[in-house]
Order: sequence, then C-alpha cells, then structure tokens
Amino acid sequence: MSAESSYYVPEQSKLPLFTATAMGVLSIGAARWAGGLGGPAIFFVGLAMLVAVMYTWWSIVVKENMQGLVNHQLKHSYVISMLWFIFSEVMFFAAFFGALFYIRVFALSWLGGEAAIGWFDDTPTGPAVANNELLYPGFKDEWPVMITPDQAANGDAAQFIGPEQNMSWPGFANLLTWLPLWNTIVLITSSVTVHFAHTALKNDNRQGFIRWLAVTVLLGVFFLFLQVEEYIHAYTELGLTLESGIYGTTFYMLTGFHGAHVTMGTVMLLIALLRGLKGHFNKDDQFGFEAASWYWHFVDVVWVGLFLFVYVLG
Repeated sequence: MSAESSYYVPEQSKLPLFTATAMGVLSIGAARWAGGLGGPAIFFVGLAMLVAVMYTWWSIVVKENMQGLVNHQLKHSYVISMLWFIFSEVMFFAAFFGALFYIRVFALSWLGGEAAIGWFDDTPTGPAVANNELLYPGFKDEWPVMITPDQAANGDAAQFIGPEQNMSWPGFANLLTWLPLWNTIVLITSSVTVHFAHTALKNDNRQGFIRWLAVTVLLGVFFLFLQVEEYIHAYTELGLTLESGIYGTTFYMLTGFHGAHVTMGTVMLLIALLRGLKGHFNKDDQFGFEAASWYWHFVDVVWVGLFLFVYVLG
C-alpha cells in the first residue's frame, strides 16, 4: 500500500483521558461558580489543565506534520473535523438566537395578556380578562423589557428590576458614540485583514502574511477591549445587569458567549502568528492557519446577527 493511500495511526496516548479529566473539572467548577456554591478556583484549575493538555497535544500534531508523517488522508480528516466543530458552534448560537426569538415573539405576548384573552369567558363574574391583569397588572409586552412583570406587579418590592436604559439603536444623532457600531466596524475589518493574510500566504508572501495576521490579532484584542468598556458602561451607567430581567439575561448570554468565542479565536490567530514567525505554513501546507481563519469568519458572521437582532432591532 502506498504512503499516500495509507492512514497514519499515532501511537497510543493518555492525552484523551487527561482532556476528559480537565473538562470534567472545568465543568464542575463552572457549575459551582454559577450556582454560588464556591469560588472560581476549581474552574480556573480545570481551565489550566485543559490549556496544558491542548498545548501538549497540538504540539505533537505540529511536530508530526513537520516530520512529514501526515499524509493527504489525515489532513483531510483535519478539515472535516474543523467543519464539524464549526457546525456545532452554529447550532450552539442557533439555540440562543432561538431563545431570543421565542421570548420576543411568544413569551412576551403571553405575559402581556394577548394570548390569554378569552380564557375566562365562561366565568359568571363577567367578560374575559387578560391574565396579565390578574398576575402582572400594568405590564406591557414591549422589547426591550424595561419594566419586568415582577416590577409591574410588585413595584419597589419586586425582586427583578428592569434596567434604566437599554443598548438599542440610539438614533443617527448619537451613532458615532455608540459602542456596538465601533465593535462591528472593528470585527468586520478584522475579517478583511485575515483574508488579506490568507491571500498573502497563498501567494507565498510571508511578510504580508505576518503583517496582516498581526493586524487581525490586534483588532481582535481591540474588540474585546471595547466590549469590556461596553459592559462597564451598561453595568455602572445604564443599570443593565444579569439581574435586570429577561432583557439583561439574554443580552449578556448572547454577547458574553460571543465574547468568549472572540477570545478563543484571537488566541488561535495569535498561535498561528507565532508559528508563522517560526517559519511554519506555506502556500501548500497551511491548515493550522486556515482553521483559525475559518473560525474567525464564523465569529464575525455571528456578530453581524447579534448586531442586527440584539442591538439594531432590540
């Protein structure tokens, strides 16, 4: 059997077991942290374990490729694996966008009484009464939810108080000071620069590849800086927190998970940059960088959806 048609099987390794252990510790730490059962120490221990395993494992894969042990069939499996990973991420965000759609289209109308009118037609006390007049009097099904159902029913005694302001479209007069717009400009620009880096690598232009990839990494860091500024502004000046009702919860759930993915994408591109500086990648062998660039384009597309549905139409 020729080398091109044979499949390279790596030697047995304990790294998958270490990966599973690290992810288990990470998950337990995240659950305890979110549930208020302890500090974040367990979470960060699991994260450190996972990073160490990933660094070790991927270093082995890179060395095997540099030694010529990776044939076309194995490289194709890398491509398929990355595509499946991105598909899983698409489904991940589809669930969150679906939750936002369900809340805005169905749950709000039910809480606002629209879907419940007529439930009490047969009562001897009189005409139909909307359920929000009984449970949440005064609540209006408007988005963003500035007055929560709990707040409408219980006033100052409510546990869930809506935000003072929201992050929605501010109008053209305030557009240039609107942080989400600058976040969008930065991230879309980074998608262009990573494409330039990819094109330079295909044209065997290493200096251009390094330059454009470095710009992309800097733009990713700048995006994260702007998002931190946005969160500080929302928490300290707008009263928009995780506890400010369903609007605050969905806002931070969607943008927060996206920010985590931008962080991971930036790290992936930074690693590709460091490898490029060491002479890795060429016009015929560049999957490590290509995988990171595909993921970065995916992150950019998700942000466009967030910008449209969370901010502009929010």
